[in-house]
Amino acid sequence: MDFALSDEERAIRDTARDFITREVVPLEQEVLRRERAHRPGLDRTELRELQLKARAFGFWGLDTPQEYGGMDLPAVTQSLIWTEIGRTFVPFRFGGEADNILFAATAEQKAEFLVPTIEGERVSCFAITEPGAGSDAANIRFRARRDGDDWILDGEKTFITNGNDADFAIVVAVTDPEKGARHGGATAFLVDRAMGWRSEFIPTMGEGGPASLVFDGVRVPHRNVLGEVGQGFELGMRWIGKGRYTIPSHAIGIAERVLQMAIDHANTRETFGAKIGTNQAIQWMIADSETELEAARWLVLRSAWTVDQGMDPRHASSMGKLYGAGMVNRVVDRALQIHGGMGYTRELPIERWYRQVRLYRIFEGTDEMQRLIISRDLLRGYTKIGGHLA
Repeated sequence: MDFALSDEERAIRDTARDFITREVVPLEQEVLRRERAHRPGLDRTELRELQLKARAFGFWGLDTPQEYGGMDLPAVTQSLIWTEIGRTFVPFRFGGEADNILFAATAEQKAEFLVPTIEGERVSCFAITEPGAGSDAANIRFRARRDGDDWILDGEKTFITNGNDADFAIVVAVTDPEKGARHGGATAFLVDRAMGWRSEFIPTMGEGGPASLVFDGVRVPHRNVLGEVGQGFELGMRWIGKGRYTIPSHAIGIAERVLQMAIDHANTRETFGAKIGTNQAIQWMIADSETELEAARWLVLRSAWTVDQGMDPRHASSMGKLYGAGMVNRVVDRALQIHGGMGYTRELPIERWYRQVRLYRIFEGTDEMQRLIISRDLLRGYTKIGGHLA
């Protein structure tokens, strides 16, 4: 059994690390300064410039098909890159990406929405969550009714990532209440902001913030249906599923960086005439953090591996997200404790990560939903204990 990365995987990871170290990490102090002044860490123009630098470096469209100019990398390689991105708190991601369900678009829709999004000319957001439908996405009530060659959309979506900046939204709406969303009663629509919806900023404990999207009689032409009528819930679950290995991959990068900060501090900070790293209490926090980090790493890489093998990744990715999200919360908490009062200030990024990673246990599938998926798979016999070793 070989746990080593291939030469290609190692080379891509190291190149990504080099770019993050040289081009992104030097921006950290300015990002912290801006965020302390309640300003965005990076504006849209600066993010675009960074992404173009990354493109010249060879990173563009990690999972975008090559026919659209992307790299179309295996999931394991993408996971390694997301870990490298997680090493910095600068709000950056490589460009050339589009929501995976946009590839279900027609040729005309791809020209209008998909290609400009990949090229960074347009920004999209995915809108399924509602005030009364979070983890239970099948409980959405947002309505779309047919009116000749158009659809009329009414309702509110909430906690929408990129909702404040998006040029268009991918909106999942109920089109057949009798069937219900889960059983073919929901449809996805491509809705330009110019069609009349508005966004409202939602303040959160983290930096930036999601949006509430309000639709009041927004008229959308039938040609803007994404996929087939009634396919919206299926597309929505396809979108959500992708995040279950990218999120914990990002968490691993955060945990690696913050644990190294804790080790460096323990080796330099002195109290009562000795380095604090000589104290058993500090040593145990570092040991526990490294052990949990390594365990999370292999759970997450295995979940990505199942994707590459064409296997159903849901069980493995649920375990990876559940453990990875909990791990990074515990590691950041210990790092803050090791830094003491300085860790609690906004001079260091630790308190920022402390707020950021708390969201990882909630969005794109709460801890409770991951536990539900894992336990049901076992109780119903869909998965056997240690089945991947059979």
